[in-house]
Amino acid sequence: MADPLHQFEIQPIVPIQIGGLDLSFSNSAAFMVAAVLATTTLLMFGMRGRAIVPGRLQSMAELLYEFIAGMVKENAGPEARRYFPLVFSIFTFILFGNLLGMIPGAFTFTSHIAVTFALAMVVFLFVTILALVRHGLHFFSFFMPQGAPIWLAPLIVPIEIVSYLSRPVSLSIRLFANMMAGHTMLKVFAGFTVSMGAALGGLGYAFGLIPVLLNVALIGFEILVAFMQAYVFTILTCIYIRDAIELH
Repeated sequence: MADPLHQFEIQPIVPIQIGGLDLSFSNSAAFMVAAVLATTTLLMFGMRGRAIVPGRLQSMAELLYEFIAGMVKENAGPEARRYFPLVFSIFTFILFGNLLGMIPGAFTFTSHIAVTFALAMVVFLFVTILALVRHGLHFFSFFMPQGAPIWLAPLIVPIEIVSYLSRPVSLSIRLFANMMAGHTMLKVFAGFTVSMGAALGGLGYAFGLIPVLLNVALIGFEILVAFMQAYVFTILTCIYIRDAIELH
């Protein structure tokens, strides 16, 4: 059976060495570019006609726009509408990255903690700077819940600080772990078919239909997970933006 973790190896496509630094254009970077191009293509071609009765591409583009706009309004509040481009970009980048990774032979860049942590840090730094700009030093009252007894401050404040600093860790690990585990499971079950056929001959291929059927079900499940993980990452981003605006 092929190594199920081999699919996560980063391979350089265009080797670039500057000093002792490796800046090669890799398969991970290539699929990040592909995710951006896929999003741009959908929006550009989908909204090019602006028909009263939308076609398929326009319907998809409008549905995607309305879905994220509704998410921002419901979870981040009306004041957060100005940050819609950031939220929309994060959602589509993760979603298309997850979906492109479902193509056989493709690379899932969201299965790497370096990528997901970088995305999480963008969100973390953005909401922290936003809170400091809007509230100044009053931002630090966020770590002492209103109404809590002052004598509990030595206990509550460190807990709240650790909880706040763990946001990028939890965001990045949730996305990375789910995508990596799902693709590893798909690879393992796909390998069962070949292994059983090689071991048992024709009878093995008959039994190999069982993992094939499981793979079909798992692929459907993984597509659902691709949407859900993009949704969870984005909705938590909206909640963090609301915290930065309202300090709740």
